[in-house]
Amino acid sequence: MTPDLRALVIFADSSLHRSRISRRIADALAGLPGVQVQDLYQLYPDFYIDVRRERELLKAAPLVVFVFHLGWYAMPALLKEWFDSVFKPAWAAAKPGRLAGKRAFAAVACAGSALDYRPGGLHGRPLADYLAPLAQSASACGMDWLAPQVFYEADAPDGGAAGRHAEALRALLVRLAGADDARGGADGT
Repeated sequence: MTPDLRALVIFADSSLHRSRISRRIADALAGLPGVQVQDLYQLYPDFYIDVRRERELLKAAPLVVFVFHLGWYAMPALLKEWFDSVFKPAWAAAKPGRLAGKRAFAAVACAGSALDYRPGGLHGRPLADYLAPLAQSASACGMDWLAPQVFYEADAPDGGAAGRHAEALRALLVRLAGADDARGGADGT
C-alpha cells in the first residue's frame, strides 16, 4: 500500500496498445508522486477483480479519477465490472460512509466535438448525461463529484492534441492531489 497516496487513478482502456491518447495519458501519469494508477485491463484481464485491494486503495485516496475512452455512450466493460464489484452499496454507501468527503472526477476521451454533445447535436445530449452513472455512484457514497476533464475529437488525427490532453490531466492531478511534480515544482515547471 502506498503510505503517501494522494490520488487513485482507475484507468480503463481495453486497447491501450492501439490508443495513442491512452498511451500518452499513461505515460504522463507514470511516476507522479503520490498517484497510484490502477490499469484495470492490465491487472484484471480475466475480469476477476481483487475487490479487497481496490477497496483499500479507495479508502486511502482522497482523490479518485476515472480515466477512460467513452464508447457507445458508456464506460468500458471492465470499469463497469469494477463499479459493480468494488462499489457495492452495502460497502461503499454504508453509513457513516467509507468514501464520504473524498473527491472524484472522470477524465474522458470521446469522439466528436463539444457541439456534438448537446441537445440538437449529433449525440443529442450533453456529455454529463453519459457520465451520470459515475457521478451518481460517487454522490451516493458521499463523494464530491468534480467537473470532468474531457478530450473531445479523440478520434481525429493527433496533431499534438493527445499530448496536450495528457499534460492537462497531469497538471490537474498535480494541482488537486497536492503532489509535487517529479519534473519540477508543484506546477510542473
